[in-house]
Amino acid sequence: MDEVVRQAMARAITTMRDHLGDRLTVDDLARAAMFSKFHFTRVFLRATGLSPGRFLSALRLAEAKRLLATTTISVADISHQVGYNSVGTFSARFSGSVGVSPSGYRQSRGLPPRLPEHADQAPSGSTVRGHVHCPHGTSAGTVFVGLFPAKITEGRPVRYAILAGPGPYRLADVPPGSWYVIAHTFGTGHDDERGPRPYTGLAGPVPVHRGVTAVLTDVRVRPRHSFDPPVLLALPDLRPAAVRRPVAV
Repeated sequence: MDEVVRQAMARAITTMRDHLGDRLTVDDLARAAMFSKFHFTRVFLRATGLSPGRFLSALRLAEAKRLLATTTISVADISHQVGYNSVGTFSARFSGSVGVSPSGYRQSRGLPPRLPEHADQAPSGSTVRGHVHCPHGTSAGTVFVGLFPAKITEGRPVRYAILAGPGPYRLADVPPGSWYVIAHTFGTGHDDERGPRPYTGLAGPVPVHRGVTAVLTDVRVRPRHSFDPPVLLALPDLRPAAVRRPVAV
């Protein structure tokens, strides 16, 4: 990504973050990026993996997660702060994306005891497996790795595993389809003077066909940056025990 595109996308994402409760259109965001509407939409999708509208929706729900876990603001007020006119619509979208209701998320302080289980599927005999790799010189702890239909950790994972650290993973009985393998962890590299920070990695799309014994897919994690979609699914606390505190992921 060249610097002109990087700065344009950064302006658009900053505009989203500054106006989560406002009615923003793609035209507004394209103007902030100083691109034509068509060019902006295409470049934004390539840079982030999501359309501008879906990325904005994800930012709104991520801010709702933060407010629910760290404040006592009512669910109704939070829904309005992040751009929803209907509390019912907000609650339904939050529950579908995060895996737990807004009130349940608040009660667990952002760390529900378990992930939502995937829908029952007939055994497919197909496995997705590979390795989760960290950059050289990086120390990482517990790793979440899951399969999702899009380039965002949102909703019920098709299959997932929690690993003690980077290394081999295996996801069995994966239903046929086209899936993205997404991994999350906390790592510490040479330049991480403030301690562990979020790392993420994505591979795919991975086509899975019934009867295929194994699909080999490695995932390389790196530090998260502002162009990465927020993590909406409420994950377990992946940070090392030494820095474990209840916060929103």
